[in-house]
Amino acid sequence: MARLILFNKPFGVLSQFTDTGTQPAQLAQGPRQTLSDFIDVPGVYPAGRLDRDSEGLMLLTDDGRLQARIADPKFKMPKTYLVQVEGDITDQALEMLRDGVRLKDGMTRPALAERVMQPDLWPRDPPVRFRKSVADCWIKLTIREGRNRQVRRMTAAAGYPTLRLIRWSIGNWSLDGLAHGTWREGEA
Repeated sequence: MARLILFNKPFGVLSQFTDTGTQPAQLAQGPRQTLSDFIDVPGVYPAGRLDRDSEGLMLLTDDGRLQARIADPKFKMPKTYLVQVEGDITDQALEMLRDGVRLKDGMTRPALAERVMQPDLWPRDPPVRFRKSVADCWIKLTIREGRNRQVRRMTAAAGYPTLRLIRWSIGNWSLDGLAHGTWREGEA
């Protein structure tokens, strides 16, 4: 039976088990946190990636077919994000996200996008920079593809840069009840 781990990845953690950074700037900063700082389970590997500056749900498994089903865009598994954006997002910008956004690498698929109340989340370390003169708001965005930094590029293309990005769910798996920086076994 396949093993599946749900992990609530903190900001700043690499979505891999080792830090292979060899750039001088990376070496000067010292070791970066990786999955191995949180998960000591042999034989599991991430099913997809989550950028170092993003937080939230990562799935890890020991089953290659399950890993492919989760990570491969051809399966169009929905991924839902809670996104704090700079500015007070308009209905027109939300409609743009729903219709698909033109990025340098082509049009995105249509997304589900809605404005939501500020979610009750763990504090981010370091905190998002707060500016009294610039409003911000939260949206819930569901996509069915996984281009590099796609959500950040989509919100920027709509005129609302991302301040904080949390992946809340992948398919039927979610962060619900999973504390920040912790993991639990899931049903494959």
